[in-house]
Amino acid sequence: MASTATPIVLRPRDAVYLGLKRLILLNELQPGETLTELGLAQKMGCSQGTVREALLRLQEDGLVLRSGHKGTSVTPLDAATAAEMLALRCEMETRTARVAAQRITSEIFDELSEIRRQMDICASDGDDFGLVECDIRFHLGIFRCAQFQALEPILTRVMLHTHRQKLWEPRHQRPLHETAARHDAILAAIAQGGDALAEALRDHIDTIVDISPEGARPSPHIRLT
Repeated sequence: MASTATPIVLRPRDAVYLGLKRLILLNELQPGETLTELGLAQKMGCSQGTVREALLRLQEDGLVLRSGHKGTSVTPLDAATAAEMLALRCEMETRTARVAAQRITSEIFDELSEIRRQMDICASDGDDFGLVECDIRFHLGIFRCAQFQALEPILTRVMLHTHRQKLWEPRHQRPLHETAARHDAILAAIAQGGDALAEALRDHIDTIVDISPEGARPSPHIRLT
């Protein structure tokens, strides 16, 4: 029987925001690239006001830099910054895991499992960006249980940056289904308590990608690792 679900229709400002976010995360808009509201409006088929609003949201995400006299540019990438970002992410997720594990209800676990299922769909579709979005929702779903709301924007920015870096880094390509399956160990650890969850998250983050400065060879056409 055909699905009767009503398709989600995004507001123009949300569609433009997500479209630009995808282009940046997949490095189709290059690190350091200058962006103009007029050029993006023509490319996205929308008004400059809609682009301006999207750029402000992307600035909050840490994906673009806006300067009154220099204009707007895509946030640059470099291995040293990425290494610090990854270390910060690991510290934030593992330190809060012990508190989060105590507050993950069966309903929240089911939501995390559903996100994990959606990862497989994205992997089958070859949808790198969709898998990135699922990954962020999955990790934030755990982090939010610790109820450190003031830290969530920081973790979100850090995760977005590390996703950009690993899509840029050519040395560690991994099939999308394997990327999705790496979250199974995290789900399994939840039932074992905070220490097990913290260790699973640490192992997961430590093996995302080797972003040491030596030998980096950036490429804009790399699949999710």
